[in-house]
This record gives sequence, structure tokens and C-alpha cells, in this order.
Amino acid sequence: MTRSELVERIAAKMPNLTIRDIDNIVSVVFDKLTQALADGDRVEIRGFGAFSVRTRKPRIAINPKNKNKVEVPSKNIVHFKTGKELHSRLNA
Repeated sequence: MTRSELVERIAAKMPNLTIRDIDNIVSVVFDKLTQALADGDRVEIRGFGAFSVRTRKPRIAINPKNKNKVEVPSKNIVHFKTGKELHSRLNA
């Protein structure tokens, strides 16, 4: 699902709100979620799941084209863990 599809689905369920209002709401939610993760915070949405930031250690990788060894620096990644409700709906 794309962001515009999400806005359209919310608009179908909430006809009293304009698409512009819904788009603004979705933008604020995504911006706050992104900012919290950038600050190193954990974001939990009950029934859906939790987002957290993890650090990958630096490592040596191999370039598949020329088989040269390449150093990959450490980096932060977003980790998602499903909530109980989402997990049970996916595995029903």
C-alpha cells in the first residue's frame, strides 16, 4: 500500500474529512514517527507493533562483481516487531 492509497482508504471511511486534512494527518504521524526514531526512541503502536533503532556492527563484505573485499561501516537500521493482534491476524 502506498501513502496515497492509505489516504484514499481513510477518506473512504471518514467522509466528513477532506483529503487534504487526511493527508496532513498522515504527514504529521509519519513525521513524528520518523523524528522519534531519529532521536533513538522506540515507537509502539498497540495491536500493530513496535519500531526501534538498532546498530549494525561494521563488517567486511565481498563485492560480487569483482570479488574485492569492502569495508562496510556501522549503521543504524529500523527494526519492527509485530504486536500480538497483528501477529494473530497474519497467522490465523
